[in-house]
Amino acid sequence: MNSNVGIDSMFPLPAQIRKVVWETEDTFTLLLEPDNGGSDFHFSPGQFNMLYAFGIGESAISISSDPSNKDNIAHTIHRVGSVTSVFSQLEKGDVIGLRGPFGNGWPVEKAKGKDVCIVTGGIGLAPLRPVLYSIFNNRKEYGKIFLLYGARSPLDLLYRVELEKWGKMKDVTVQVIVDRCDTSWKGHIGVVTKLFSYIKLNTANTIAMICGPEIMMKFTIQELSQRGVPPEQIYISMERNMKCGIGLCGHCQCGPKFVCKDGPVFALPQISQFLEKKEI
Repeated sequence: MNSNVGIDSMFPLPAQIRKVVWETEDTFTLLLEPDNGGSDFHFSPGQFNMLYAFGIGESAISISSDPSNKDNIAHTIHRVGSVTSVFSQLEKGDVIGLRGPFGNGWPVEKAKGKDVCIVTGGIGLAPLRPVLYSIFNNRKEYGKIFLLYGARSPLDLLYRVELEKWGKMKDVTVQVIVDRCDTSWKGHIGVVTKLFSYIKLNTANTIAMICGPEIMMKFTIQELSQRGVPPEQIYISMERNMKCGIGLCGHCQCGPKFVCKDGPVFALPQISQFLEKKEI
């Protein structure tokens, strides 16, 4: 739900960078504070903001911080284009534009009383990080938690300190796998679906949340389905070229759906026919 009350959704609000944290060689987190302070900023896990580099352009970036912590609005960004390259050169005290939050988030409320299986690859962990914060802030309201996380290499893993911390929590299983590594890596090697061999799901009572490259999501969905997780209990976050954030420009349209407005999080039956299909 868009909670941008009282602010024209097409006009960016100035936001000052409070801190820059480099997660990997090409991925960093910006901690932002809007000009009017963060106390009025509310978002649901899975929502995104449009971040504006003045004179360059905008980019849709998922919010990666704790929804209960209004002092830090974090966005973890992969440096891949002109806008994100500008963001990568900014420092504490610099100002960018912020519009949002936009879109529909993860089913955190629906997952209460159930086990939660989170499967993600690469930068896909960022939009799911707020889900984990929300669950851990209300731990007794959820069952077992499984986090299956894949990255290109050990050096590409996000939030390493938190991964270690989460893995030590009761009834929380964290499994990490990488595509390639050297002899110093003692963990799993391969694709993220390989990690299903190391967990046991109560499929009837599991909500699955998936974010990553669409090919990864496709095979993860197949794995979950083969294990008996019903389609309506599987949620995915779609990534498309979002320009306006409010369903006007049509760049992110998937059939009758707009990823920016109807998503980016969808229950599988809503969006399965559009996976891996572009320009539809």
